[in-house]
Amino acid sequence: MDKPVVLIAEELSPATVDALGPDIEVRHCAGADRRALLAALPGADAVLVRSATRMDAEALAAADRLKVIGRAGVGLDNVDVAAASRAGVMVVNAPTSNVVSAAELTVGLLLSVARNIPQADAALKGGQWKRGQFTGVELADKTLGIVGLGRIGSLVARRMEAFGMRLLAYDPYVQPEYAARLGVEVVELDELLTRADFLTVHLPKTPETAGLLGFEALHKVKPTVRIVNAARGGIVDEAELYAALKEGRVAGAGIDVFASEPCTDSPLFELANVVVTPHLGAGTAEAQERAGVSVARSVRQALAGRFVPEAVNVRMGRVDDGLDPWLTLTERVGRLFTASADGLPGRIRVRVTGGIGRLDAAPLELAALTGVLGGVVESASYVNAPLIAQERGLATELVVESDAPAESDVPAESAVPAGSAVSAGSAHPGLVSVSGTLPGGTEVSVSGTLTALGGGERLVEVCGFGLDLPLSGSTAFLRAPEGAGVIGGVSETLGAAGVAIGALQIGRDPARPGEVLVALGLAGPVAPEVLADAADRIGATASWSLELPR
Repeated sequence: MDKPVVLIAEELSPATVDALGPDIEVRHCAGADRRALLAALPGADAVLVRSATRMDAEALAAADRLKVIGRAGVGLDNVDVAAASRAGVMVVNAPTSNVVSAAELTVGLLLSVARNIPQADAALKGGQWKRGQFTGVELADKTLGIVGLGRIGSLVARRMEAFGMRLLAYDPYVQPEYAARLGVEVVELDELLTRADFLTVHLPKTPETAGLLGFEALHKVKPTVRIVNAARGGIVDEAELYAALKEGRVAGAGIDVFASEPCTDSPLFELANVVVTPHLGAGTAEAQERAGVSVARSVRQALAGRFVPEAVNVRMGRVDDGLDPWLTLTERVGRLFTASADGLPGRIRVRVTGGIGRLDAAPLELAALTGVLGGVVESASYVNAPLIAQERGLATELVVESDAPAESDVPAESAVPAGSAVSAGSAHPGLVSVSGTLPGGTEVSVSGTLTALGGGERLVEVCGFGLDLPLSGSTAFLRAPEGAGVIGGVSETLGAAGVAIGALQIGRDPARPGEVLVALGLAGPVAPEVLADAADRIGATASWSLELPR
């Protein structure tokens, strides 16, 4: 098989390529060169960018095989996440890669603004000894107002506490108990503005935060306040900040980010009480290496079909470590459900029982939906499955029962040996079932579990028929009247066509005596006409097959 192709569109650390591994074909292009980017995207399974490459609708249209966009950093201003979601392309970033670097730059800007360090440096290098002109202020015993107490804001709080500062924070989403552990008092924005001697910003840029520190806010602050923004340009209104500095309503500012970048001409550059840097928040060797390695690992996970915690456009959130193998199982159960139903119901029910139910099982609902739709829409993924379901009028329901499953969860009678790893009537370590009612009233259900050793996916029930079969590779199923010639008829027909049978089981349902489900594990795919011949041979009422990864 061809190796997956990863296109690196900007300069990343050598460790990034190493993290991708030898089983990935790496290509390079200059992502800032639009023509070169569009020419390089066809055939790429993934693309890695920093901030100079625009991955918008045009770029996504050119990328005919794209599965994942990796942003080696935090912000996603240059990635059209909505367009990627519509295309079923996962977007991943490295949300924690630069937090230490950004926090340290904030501290540096605070000190620079308080003590006029860059201005004094420039004057002395220019041959001027002006000690009196660069008198500053101390940080000790001053009040720092932190706007946004997330990862970076929290790191800044810890560091500035060591300077003897009083700490305030405005963040409507932070728990007061968490802030208290940091020694931070949570207040409303207006109170923070009126009390702060220094003010730092640590928010994402959204429609709600754009211009947050604008005309009104900058008329509420102390005239001695010094403001630092190393988060996102535009959160502090640059025109209003300039006016406040000129009029003496703000004493100084340290700005690392701008509303439009790159920025080489701004009225702020004219002011002696302003320290500016060219978006250096993530500009350390350590942060760049962490970002590249982190996003490379996420891309590998995505290309392997695994869940990626850093996926920003997957409605799943953080997944418990113990749940990860169940995602693959649930997706496969969903795929088999669609094959068994030969259509879609109006609603699917995802039932989780046993020990796995004690974890947050919500991600399994999305995994099941992705699997169910994967049998209908080739491009279905964790990213766009909810949108496809909405368009097709498919609803989902999650039922979680954390107690060990009762014997009724799997039919009591089956051909499964009593001593097998997952035998009928046994208490499974957990069980995932996907069920639904088709428009004609037919009930369809599929259940699977993981073996205690090795975590192998096992199929334990299809439409009420008990089984114990690996849920991987080539499989085929036939529903037929029970009779002595069932096994022989299927074996002879497939053998004559050169289809090797690795496993064959007969599943039974106590509610339907006289009917069996023949379940086959095959060495390779079976042609539809061959399966149809086998179905005719034994008088099967239904037959279907499915290809799953091994």
